[in-house]
Amino acid sequence: MTEPNAKLRPLPAFIFMTRWLQLPLYLGLILAQCVYVFHFWVELKDLIGAVLGNEASLQHIFQAVAVPDAALPSKLNETTIMLVVLGLIDVVMISNLLVMVIIGGYETFISRMNLDGHPDQPEWLSHVNAAVLKTKLAMAIIGISSIHLLKTFINAGVYTEKTLLAQTGIHVVFLLSALAIAYTDRITTMTHHDSKSH
Repeated sequence: MTEPNAKLRPLPAFIFMTRWLQLPLYLGLILAQCVYVFHFWVELKDLIGAVLGNEASLQHIFQAVAVPDAALPSKLNETTIMLVVLGLIDVVMISNLLVMVIIGGYETFISRMNLDGHPDQPEWLSHVNAAVLKTKLAMAIIGISSIHLLKTFINAGVYTEKTLLAQTGIHVVFLLSALAIAYTDRITTMTHHDSKSH
């Protein structure tokens, strides 16, 4: 049986150390997160400015939610506000996805964070592994896809039936993929438990 703190031989130690090459990737995702935070506040500022009657903010909002081949609205209406808010929710959901990839990926593939007992430890991090992370990411992608599909349906009149069917089909593929990932994970977990019990 291997000692818990047994020293690795040089080659295995070097290979194991190469996991730190992923660190710049996660730091890069943190920078991407900063870009999303900035984008969120720019959009929110313009929405508030448009509500207060700022013409520049109003035009920016109209351009942001503009759909190809659709006429721009002349004033701020409920549909425009809904589309902007859905865009903000989309940013938040992608940001949540980034957090899961950064924290979960670092914990799974690089090094333990030793957050046990920390009051702000994410609930899902206590049992995170590669399979759980894949399932969480699949669910987040479904949420993001749902937002995009809803935005398309709000402007359904300017899209062709082929486009609507294609986007719906893509969303269904995401759903089926998530179900397949969750089912595979369940089978793997049950097999693992059965092999342990024997």
